[in-house]
Amino acid sequence: MIRKLFLAVVLVALTVAAIGVGIVVQPLVIPMVSTPPAVSASQLEQHVRHFSEDLHPRNHEHIENLERAADYIQKSLEASGAAVSNQEVRVEGTRYRNVIARFGPASGPVLVIGAHYDTHGDTPGADDNASGVAGLLELARLLGRSPPPRAIELVAYTLEEPPHFRTEHMGSAWHARSMKEANRDVELMLSLEMIGYFSDQPGSQRFPYSVFSWLYPNQGNFIALVGKLDHFALMRKVKAAMAGATSLPVRSINAPPTLQGIDFSDHLNYWKEGMPAIMVTDTAFLRNSNYHRVEDTFEKLDYERMAKVVQGVHAFAQLR
Repeated sequence: MIRKLFLAVVLVALTVAAIGVGIVVQPLVIPMVSTPPAVSASQLEQHVRHFSEDLHPRNHEHIENLERAADYIQKSLEASGAAVSNQEVRVEGTRYRNVIARFGPASGPVLVIGAHYDTHGDTPGADDNASGVAGLLELARLLGRSPPPRAIELVAYTLEEPPHFRTEHMGSAWHARSMKEANRDVELMLSLEMIGYFSDQPGSQRFPYSVFSWLYPNQGNFIALVGKLDHFALMRKVKAAMAGATSLPVRSINAPPTLQGIDFSDHLNYWKEGMPAIMVTDTAFLRNSNYHRVEDTFEKLDYERMAKVVQGVHAFAQLR
């Protein structure tokens, strides 16, 4: 009797653990196979190099460089054929701006895809976050060639980095509030936060807690999707589209916002407004030791794999 009870307890514990793992890492998502259009790795590199070398530094104190970066983004987005506008962001009397490009139908639920273009301090910010902005610009080119079936807003955000991080001054906070005030139905927000650093070296991927080493590979050769526990179904949909678009491994996690790093980007502000949001990331400081350092330079990134990230996001954007 005791033996049977013990086995029953073990079985229940294993079942709960399996369900928990399924919720956290989404291991059984079936890739939605597609053939996305080609993405130019050389164009991605050109964008990143321009931001990190010619427009450096891009922090809140170097407003001229932020303006030059915004102008470059605006021209690139306009070249795609999008309807482009600027959203003013005012902080203590100083004017900054988000740059917004709209694709697809004028009405209906909106897919927001965003990336911040400012940097931490005087760092070049190649991976953080010229990589995300470069991905946004290349995504715009693809959407301009093949209009999506859904309403999409691509947003280049200002003021993601300290001292404005986690404050109402973040550019993404301004955009999220404006969407709520306009009663826009945001289907999902995708935050492109550092998408260019990859490594096949064993031990190159670190984790906030040792238990995660049981669930994920120790090589930083994958792109990660990060969302809240209640975004389970949306996570499966995004992961299926991205995993089926290219050979790049796609890993995911649904976890409470209290877990270290889960809310470390612009998606945080959409959560605050009650909107679903997922971060697309190379895991930042858990992989890239150049994070927030002057060594975050363009030649350290993997543009071929970055191109696959963009193809994956594009595959999701084209779903009906």
